[in-house]
Amino acid sequence: MDLEHKVLAFVDAPAVLRKLQGNGKKLVQCHGTFDLLHPGHIVHFEESRALGDVLVVTVTGEEHVNKGPGRPFFSDALRIKSLAALECVDFVIAVPFPAAVEAIMCVHPDIYCKGKEYEDVNRDVTGDMRDDVAAVERIGGRVVYVGSVVLSSTRLLNQNFETYAPEVRECCANLAKTFTSDDFKEIVESFSDLNVLIIGDIIFDRYSTVSVQGLTSKNRILSGRYIQDDLQAGGALAVFRHVRQFTPNVTLVSITGEEDWINETLSLYVSSESDAVLRVPEFTTVVKQRYVEPQASGKELSKLFSVNFIDAQHPSVKIQDQVCECISSRLENCDLVMAMDFGHGVLEERVRALVQEKAPFLALNCQTNSNNHGFNIINRQYERADSFSLDQTEIELATGRRNLDYSAALSDLMSALNARYAWLTRGSVETIGLDSTGSESRCPPFEDNIVDSVGAGDAFCAVTSLAAAKRLPLHVSTFMGQLAGAQAVKIVGNRDSIEKSKFLKGGTTMLSV
Repeated sequence: MDLEHKVLAFVDAPAVLRKLQGNGKKLVQCHGTFDLLHPGHIVHFEESRALGDVLVVTVTGEEHVNKGPGRPFFSDALRIKSLAALECVDFVIAVPFPAAVEAIMCVHPDIYCKGKEYEDVNRDVTGDMRDDVAAVERIGGRVVYVGSVVLSSTRLLNQNFETYAPEVRECCANLAKTFTSDDFKEIVESFSDLNVLIIGDIIFDRYSTVSVQGLTSKNRILSGRYIQDDLQAGGALAVFRHVRQFTPNVTLVSITGEEDWINETLSLYVSSESDAVLRVPEFTTVVKQRYVEPQASGKELSKLFSVNFIDAQHPSVKIQDQVCECISSRLENCDLVMAMDFGHGVLEERVRALVQEKAPFLALNCQTNSNNHGFNIINRQYERADSFSLDQTEIELATGRRNLDYSAALSDLMSALNARYAWLTRGSVETIGLDSTGSESRCPPFEDNIVDSVGAGDAFCAVTSLAAAKRLPLHVSTFMGQLAGAQAVKIVGNRDSIEKSKFLKGGTTMLSV
């Protein structure tokens, strides 16, 4: 049977559906991911179809599914084909948006149907259901909750399909034995009462996209045709944006120059009450310009080379004193201080001494990069941290050795800093976590389809710092950090922050094993 007539393009659907309504047809809409059709869906659709004349099923496009790594399991084409094959379904529309509001505005349903499990909007971890109801009411429709049979596609997929790599499945299953989806949501919501002070280097990442044309004929220089620039908020500003997803009580202390673009650009990310950034005329705002090729769908971003705009000399003692004064006035009211040290001048010796002495809980990330390689080493710069995270290169520099027993080296570093929590991220290999009780947590990476690894460590540090400040169990904190990193590697650079709603949805999905 030819089912193509049932499939409508998102841009074409409104005209088709308005004509049906003009002819007196009552439209009923169901919306979801529908990753694995099961009997509960069939009952849901049949009960919905009985409420009107035409059933329109809108399905979230695969690029916008927020159910964590490995989802959707089935492609758009397969999910649409399965839905269109159902007799009770009249039309299917793939929606290029993560939430349902745009789908509702496209269909303008007379009746919008959701499962009975959504009737209590407080159990919706994304918070989207309130928006859905408001959108339906705006267009004069009504919401009906149906479904006498309730099953979970996520649970069926997790239990019967290879949704995740075996080691990821084992990690989630072990955690789920003692840590439920409701526990996860409750803990994430509890982050909102933390008062956080972030201190560190603001970095703006400029991604300049070029199409490589080849080598010049005379000097054999790589030649490319310019396409576009994209300025992104990185460094401590990226961490600030991640943390702000979980608590509104966050302040950023940093230094920038007084370039003519800086105030307007900063205002896009930092409100006046959170802005403790010193604008210093003799300081150059750090910009790292990366030349990249156009992104190919499904492949990691290809980077060609980078040019950094950074002062050769670090800020004067006078500027360091100004930073210390700015920090001192805010330390009393904070629960967590996050020192994001990229080695570009904010966390100089005076500032480091102050935060180590006065911070109520100090979370540390001391990063190695091309500008500070071999100099910004965590155990040479710091003597105290309540929690810290670092990567494989950074721990090798800290120990002065390669081919380490990484767990033992992390334990030694943890003792040297008198830390309560420590994490070592090893990219595609694993993450090792330790805490002061002697517990160890080893967690595999959750996402192997990487778009860009830049910023993943910042996202990991942002979430684990919040978890550590709440004194969460090590295995829970490590899971949360990996989940944040998995979301971050699907984002080009620091174009976007991780999103709390995606984080909640991904976490609850992975714990449904």
